[in-house]
Amino acid sequence: SPSLCRIYKKTSGNGSVRTPSNIIAVRHTDGVIKVDPAELEGRKVWVYLACSFRYGSDDLDLIGMNYRKDIWIQRQQIYPAVGTKPANTPMQEALLKKCEDQGHAFTFNIDTNLPCSVGLQPAPEDVGKACGVDYEVKAYIANEADDPEEKINKKDTCRLIIRKIQFAPGTIPAGPQADISKNFMMSDKLVHLEASIEKELYFHGDPIPVKVKINNETAKVVKKIKITIDQTTEVLLYQADKYTKTVLNEEFAEEVKGESTLEKTFTVIPLLSNNKEKRGLAVDGRLKDEDTNLASTTLIRPGMDKGMQGILVAYKIKVNLLVSSGGLLGGLTASDVGVELPLVLMSPKPADCEMGDSYVMIFWHA
Repeated sequence: SPSLCRIYKKTSGNGSVRTPSNIIAVRHTDGVIKVDPAELEGRKVWVYLACSFRYGSDDLDLIGMNYRKDIWIQRQQIYPAVGTKPANTPMQEALLKKCEDQGHAFTFNIDTNLPCSVGLQPAPEDVGKACGVDYEVKAYIANEADDPEEKINKKDTCRLIIRKIQFAPGTIPAGPQADISKNFMMSDKLVHLEASIEKELYFHGDPIPVKVKINNETAKVVKKIKITIDQTTEVLLYQADKYTKTVLNEEFAEEVKGESTLEKTFTVIPLLSNNKEKRGLAVDGRLKDEDTNLASTTLIRPGMDKGMQGILVAYKIKVNLLVSSGGLLGGLTASDVGVELPLVLMSPKPADCEMGDSYVMIFWHA
């Protein structure tokens, strides 16, 4: 939908190439290239869309070590035009009018089983591109599409990073529930804990109500309730690397005395803005000068190759009770009672977006 498009411009080093693009990409990337044939000197114009996994910085590439792995790539010859092309979209028609007779349209179909854009948050002092999965549109002038012997001048290329975003499904299942009963040394009484959330999936930035029920049959005291949300990230392509980072940690001073009960809902909101300093935290693909979210949960559908997803992201809510016996030694004899709930975090599907296309316009100026 044209209402979803926001155009951004990027200029090459010598000012000869500009690439505006919007940031929505789910299945199609449609674009237009403006070409002045007088500048080609008999060469051709190509464009490719690549999904790649980067696990090293740019300065390492300079010493002959390639820390970038292409997961998927498509190339098209744009000029001179070859073969048949799909019908132009309304946005392409609008862009072609701006380019007059020098405009050339292209369309890439992105496999829905390809990974979404996700990056690992760098430390404030880190420089260069972050590790993660990204999508790059690159237009270039060359004699052949992919000849390793042909050196392509940087001024004859133009590249732009776009994002592939997976929206939440239309139907959201009911939320999970977990419970535990725990007894303590020298006592046959139990502390019962039950926690639940209303639905399985929440959108980024939405409040998450966590319902907690406590039945304390013992003489001990529940001193406080702690709710945490952990993000587990599994990096698959270059090594088996799995780690967990806490993205929310809140404590509630709710005291449940012996032989009493409590039923209460606590609202929490996990936000990237509260985790800006955490290096290695997985975030949704970031574009220059654009804000982003915590990485969305990775949904594995039938037919998807899990190993090619690059980075898998999952979340869980943990509810813990700090139980002590009271008195002078209460803190020293405290113990935890806890349960875990799976959580899915995703972006909502825009109401006026059927498939969420991305549009690119690339200019070569004389």
